[in-house]
Amino acid sequence: MNDRILSEIWRYPVKSLGGEQISAGRILPKGLEYDRRWMLTDTSMQFLTQRTVPELALFRARIGGNDLVVQHNEHRIHVPIEARHGDLFQATVWADTVQVHGCSSDADTWFSDLLHRAVRLVAFPEKEARQVDLAYSARGQWVSLADGYPFLVIGEASLADLNARLEQPVPMNRFRPNFVFTGRHAYEEDGWKKFGIGAVDFVGVKPCARCVMITVDQATGRKNTEPLATLAGYRKRGGQVYFGQNVLPCNVGTVAVGDAILINE
Repeated sequence: MNDRILSEIWRYPVKSLGGEQISAGRILPKGLEYDRRWMLTDTSMQFLTQRTVPELALFRARIGGNDLVVQHNEHRIHVPIEARHGDLFQATVWADTVQVHGCSSDADTWFSDLLHRAVRLVAFPEKEARQVDLAYSARGQWVSLADGYPFLVIGEASLADLNARLEQPVPMNRFRPNFVFTGRHAYEEDGWKKFGIGAVDFVGVKPCARCVMITVDQATGRKNTEPLATLAGYRKRGGQVYFGQNVLPCNVGTVAVGDAILINE
């Protein structure tokens, strides 16, 4: 009997904002449909994340019909998914330069007013390419505006093992996975090479190196030292702390909660 079952699917339409849990999702070359296809930038077109702006956690983004919907306390904005504001221009995500377009001046003002800083909401068109790190992908697969890879998978048993070591347990949303699964063994995903979820095949690339972003409480937007401090005590290798597995898709299709996960290698 296979006890590895896909138990949760998460997507984060706007990079570094709160995301949404969904029951099924389309797998595209860049990642889950609508996952990290938008981001906020500063006036120099540098990307913003919770690492430096932890209050981004308080914004919740979801897809509602034909709109990107973002909620912040009692404030809400609807931005048409196909909204275009001006020509394509360049923005920076880590060391990558990507071609993006603005969404609307109203959206820029809405976010700027709530964050008390000038920001822009930009979208990354599906046809625009951004390669994953070629050191880990000979085929040069694409990624959205995620930090490095299209998908992140974490086992429920891995979080349970971590929480058993913490004075205050943390929820899975600290780690912003796309896929969560049931299983018997903590950290078994570290060794996954080839596996399938439903009719879609995936390949494990490398364990995910974690940073201070996992110390941001997604309910309050406040930073602490945990769980990074505890993870560093037993999940540190070569100066990096690891939790979860970065994943690439091998084909397109649909996955759904309840799908069996089959390990091929």
